[in-house]
Amino acid sequence: MANADTIAAVATAPGRGGIGVVRVSGKNLDVFALAILGKKPRARVATLCDFHDSDDSAIDQGIALFFPGPHSFTGEDVLELQGHGGNAVMQRLLKRCLSLGARLAEPGEFTRRAFLNDKLDLAQAESIADLIDASSEEAAKSAMRSLQGEFSRAIHEIVARLIDLRMLVEACIDFPDEDIDFLEAADALGKLAHIQQLLQRLFASARQGSLLREGVHVVLVGQPNVGKSSLLNQLAGNEVAIVTPVAGTTRDTVREEIDIQGVPFHIIDTAGLRETACEVEQIGISRTWDAVGRASLVLLLLDAREGESEADRMILARLPARLPLVKVFNKIDLLPDQLLTGSRDEPATVFVSAKTGAGMDDLRQRLLELAGWEQTGEGAFMARERHLRAMEKTREHLDKAEKDWRQLEFFAEELKLAQNSLSTITGEFRADDLLGEIFSRFCIGK
Repeated sequence: MANADTIAAVATAPGRGGIGVVRVSGKNLDVFALAILGKKPRARVATLCDFHDSDDSAIDQGIALFFPGPHSFTGEDVLELQGHGGNAVMQRLLKRCLSLGARLAEPGEFTRRAFLNDKLDLAQAESIADLIDASSEEAAKSAMRSLQGEFSRAIHEIVARLIDLRMLVEACIDFPDEDIDFLEAADALGKLAHIQQLLQRLFASARQGSLLREGVHVVLVGQPNVGKSSLLNQLAGNEVAIVTPVAGTTRDTVREEIDIQGVPFHIIDTAGLRETACEVEQIGISRTWDAVGRASLVLLLLDAREGESEADRMILARLPARLPLVKVFNKIDLLPDQLLTGSRDEPATVFVSAKTGAGMDDLRQRLLELAGWEQTGEGAFMARERHLRAMEKTREHLDKAEKDWRQLEFFAEELKLAQNSLSTITGEFRADDLLGEIFSRFCIGK
């Protein structure tokens, strides 16, 4: 695909830094190189140059890199100007590029051009943004695997097997004499079962990657003074929430992100739940229930000295029925160990001391289990919600194909729909409006 216009943007984060980069992409950038550098640099060779303004004064001195298309990131000519990372310098250099006929790049436009010029597929393009946004080491590793094409290769393997199976079915439709006996002899159902197994394994890996990308939203709820804020501080390893003996200290939600084995957990501390005449506290309680409505799972904190009270049971009754829940009995440091014997059998129960840290490893492990984390991240792909939906849709079509396999036209159609659904992940089969939604979320300059 050829783009008529040339785009430019600052490709490094705003602010002060040792190095800043202005990136230009388009057809035939000789004019830009001659005007700014006074010469055309050798391809793929770092060249020390002065960067000149329109009056030939020096804007900066730095490194110029020229990548002639199609052997570049975007598939077009790309010129990168690496100067000193001051905002004024970068803006002046960008202004010079725009004065020479470039336009300011839209968010993600460089990567979008790379996709449209077949330099990478859609899943790889998305993984670039995921790598930039990765909040943990495991998330970065997962995104890099997707960028290197491991996720796409797994998709392509399943698509190739679907195409082979479709060829068998289409041959039966075109030559009715072969019909069902031919499919049975070719083990069509066995091939379909193998495709379903490959898809299930891929979905499991993608689901793990989705956890790394999206994280898990955990809401702490309970009566006042059961230790929610202390627990948040213990999980965060820092004093992020105010803790006092006064009931109702927390009036608003307090948010903190923590990392457990590479999985990001978004922990939300909330106001204590109780009947109150205080208008401010009532607003905080209302926000607590709003947070519960958006939660991935809930930690219900209880005082281990009192056990599960009637007030706790009233809170339990209001929680959404299918929302994963852990009952966290806090303040075990104030009880003799023998009083806890026999109370640890309930699967959704953990005993901790937010003050001393006792039981916190058990709680972290329970959080990972409820989140669905089953591995250390090795083999996980940085998947997005749309990838998971596409695989779910593919699985539905394969199930229908298995059910209707003796009706060859239906069998063939479901296999075709399964292939199309799976191909939306890499972009071989796509709606045009999908691209706008995906690349608009990128940062400028990428």
